[in-house]
Amino acid sequence: MSESQSTEYKSSWRDEYLKWICGFANANGGTIYIGKDDNGKVVGITDAKKMLEEIPNKVRDVLGILVDVNLYETKEGDYLEIIVEPYSNAISYKGQYHYRSGSTKQELKGVALEKFLLHKKGKRWDSVPIPKVLVSDLKQETFEFFKKRGVRSKRLDENNLTDNNERLLENLKLTENLPAGQSGSYLKRAAILLFHPDPEKFVTGAYIKIGYFENSADLIFQDEIHGNLFEQIEKTLDILFTKYIKAIISYENGINRIETYEYPREAVREALLNAIAHKDYSGLTPIQIRVYKDRIMIWNEGHLPEDWTINNLLKEHSSRPFNPDIANAFFRSGYIESWGRGISKMTELCVAIGLPKPSYLVEGSDFWVVFRKDIYYAEHLQSLGLNDRQVKAVLFVKEKGKITNSDYQALNDISKRTATTELTELADKLKVLTKIGTSGAGIYYKIVGQ
Repeated sequence: MSESQSTEYKSSWRDEYLKWICGFANANGGTIYIGKDDNGKVVGITDAKKMLEEIPNKVRDVLGILVDVNLYETKEGDYLEIIVEPYSNAISYKGQYHYRSGSTKQELKGVALEKFLLHKKGKRWDSVPIPKVLVSDLKQETFEFFKKRGVRSKRLDENNLTDNNERLLENLKLTENLPAGQSGSYLKRAAILLFHPDPEKFVTGAYIKIGYFENSADLIFQDEIHGNLFEQIEKTLDILFTKYIKAIISYENGINRIETYEYPREAVREALLNAIAHKDYSGLTPIQIRVYKDRIMIWNEGHLPEDWTINNLLKEHSSRPFNPDIANAFFRSGYIESWGRGISKMTELCVAIGLPKPSYLVEGSDFWVVFRKDIYYAEHLQSLGLNDRQVKAVLFVKEKGKITNSDYQALNDISKRTATTELTELADKLKVLTKIGTSGAGIYYKIVGQ
């Protein structure tokens, strides 16, 4: 067996391997074998019985925890098995905090260490108290906005309209009492982000950037949205659907004006709310929204729950917000549900108007949600079995409106015969292109349905 999240092999013992035991204790536990090579083959150790007694004492004295150590005697040699249980409290090795991740050990520092220590205390980033910020420093208009939304959505009672701000924050669990012997309470980080007029004084990068791109490199224009989270939601949606996203104007009975947007407003709103509620604000980077002619990409720094993949998101799942205090305030205001239906809701809204399902990309701490106007993009076309030349042709048609045999030849530097064969395959077999006429340059094609 190879090394894994829960298994480590060492050919001999060194006291520095106490760091590995520390890493297992801080993660999900695991087993270290002393006297095996990297492939798990027994190579044997000397003084096994002596180490059988010494190792548990060293672990107890340096790390303050207990481990089980077992001795195995084989014809290949003796080896030890050290079984480490996971600990609910943080374990340190001489002031250092180590953590087992995959088949490696890493020392936690900076932001990663802060997250780890908070997690061990049962806290999240947004629940950390901030001293020297008063309720009177928060924005009264935002409190009024929150209460009215909450009552309208029936997530708050009518009586809450008369609650003062202190009581409202207490009911939302956005305050933390001072230590014993001191009166009063601190506001949590979530309260600052939700209700302060300028949360960026306390949290760098707590705003949203929007940009319109001609392509990945060419930014045409941009905007920044500042203020507390409630203000950011309303301002961002307003500017997206008045400046960045086109609307088709029609009239009902020749009188009533109807605006039909390229993307369903509620789906984009849901993606924005998810980005804000699940953002890792300790990353100090603003949420970014990239708008192109054929797609919208919403990015936030975030992490899936431990052991989750994109597949977990796409299936039915419980709600597990990265920032529970922020998510609770959004729920009470009627912005979000608490059932983990955001992903399925976005999918239903897009499919209902004939758009592709939103796609999701997670790489490290990068989380992207992508809305597209159509299925004619490289990754999808390749999944249909199109070769690179055919993909280029479809994207050419998407840009120019049509393509001819001569265009295909010039685009790919190929013969007329090859161009004819591959364009016919596109039109007849994959149903991506349709014939619309002929000219001296050959047959004209356009994208099906356009």
